[in-house]
Amino acid sequence: MQILDPSDPAYAERLRALGARTAELPAAVSAAARDIIAQVRARGDAAVRAFTETFEKRKLAALELDRAAWLAAAGQVDAGVRTALERAAERIRAFHAREQHPGFELVEDGIRTGLRVTPLARVGLYVPGGTARYPSTVLMTAVPAKVAGVREVVMVTPGPSPETLCAALVAGVDRVFPIGGAQAVAALTYGTETVPRVDKIVGPGNAYVTAAKRLVFGDVGIDLIAGPTEVAIAADASAEPAWVAADLLAQAEHDPLAQPILIAVGREVADRVVRAIADQLALLPRRDIAAKALRDNGAAFVVASAAEAIALINRLAPEHAGLALANAAALAPTVINAGAVFVGHHASEAIGDYFAGPSHVLPTGGSARFASPLGVSDFLKRTSFIEYDAAAVARQADDIERLAEVEGLVGHGRSVRARLLRKA
Repeated sequence: MQILDPSDPAYAERLRALGARTAELPAAVSAAARDIIAQVRARGDAAVRAFTETFEKRKLAALELDRAAWLAAAGQVDAGVRTALERAAERIRAFHAREQHPGFELVEDGIRTGLRVTPLARVGLYVPGGTARYPSTVLMTAVPAKVAGVREVVMVTPGPSPETLCAALVAGVDRVFPIGGAQAVAALTYGTETVPRVDKIVGPGNAYVTAAKRLVFGDVGIDLIAGPTEVAIAADASAEPAWVAADLLAQAEHDPLAQPILIAVGREVADRVVRAIADQLALLPRRDIAAKALRDNGAAFVVASAAEAIALINRLAPEHAGLALANAAALAPTVINAGAVFVGHHASEAIGDYFAGPSHVLPTGGSARFASPLGVSDFLKRTSFIEYDAAAVARQADDIERLAEVEGLVGHGRSVRARLLRKA
């Protein structure tokens, strides 16, 4: 992991590159996803089966997992794991139950306006599968959806593990389809003979899944365009180097494209953490993946103060921001650009991944400047309503007509004036 001092010519360039990162995808990936979507729209289940066999070498006996097979697979899960999933779900549910999004009504003289908030009817969850097992993602997406009041939660996942299926039961998922990739996104968006059309798709996936979500947005809602996972940890002399190193490695082991960033208050802090990383890396089962992420995408920036460290975090707008600082609690409110902030020496990012309560589906690629973590609001829609009586229309007609004339939309003004010329 390269240590960069402010005097190093590469310091500013590396910061600039990190600050300029985007959610752009390779053109070939987007083109492939576009073709898959078109074929699923045209051929439905047959296309989903064909792509599953081509890309995953799986022949699907059925596109939907029947309840008996689902229960049987979930029943294989170790009792301790199931208990951990249930406890995690309780915490996630308790956190999101505090999210309140009430509508309102404004009543004036002859006018009633307001906002009505209602849950989406059907939502699709994309959960990575195959060689990966992410039951935590099931909890972090399905539980907020159910708290919001979504009537039907549909999960797609390629080759679901028993743990993933157990998490789906715990979280209240209604139907499971063992399909993945861009073809699963297309099936959820447009519906097939077997897969129902949904109102919104949430959850992370590979580049093809991400490309497909971007392409179908507008025909269906999506949560966000997820890029490689990332963490920026600000650490000072009060931090335990081994803990900070472990947190950086926890992020690096996800993916060779993961971005583990250290912001060290002083060169000595950076040196100690990097040495601890080297010691721990040798013992990590996924060390090859973590080593590539650290080498290609990681960096340790040296700063002079905690305030400078916070300024860098806000500039980078990371998915996860860790504050391993002596005065972390006091500084936390100054972090305004981050998906989630982990405050103090004991709040590791892994706790947020599994158990703390807030969803771990977070904005990446610098989008924390404007985007938010997944929550109850992602599964709600707002509808405004307007009601006028005749006297209220008469009071406002002249102003409305003037504004309509400015925009060259005379018919708009006439539609208001007509109500004053003859009673309905």
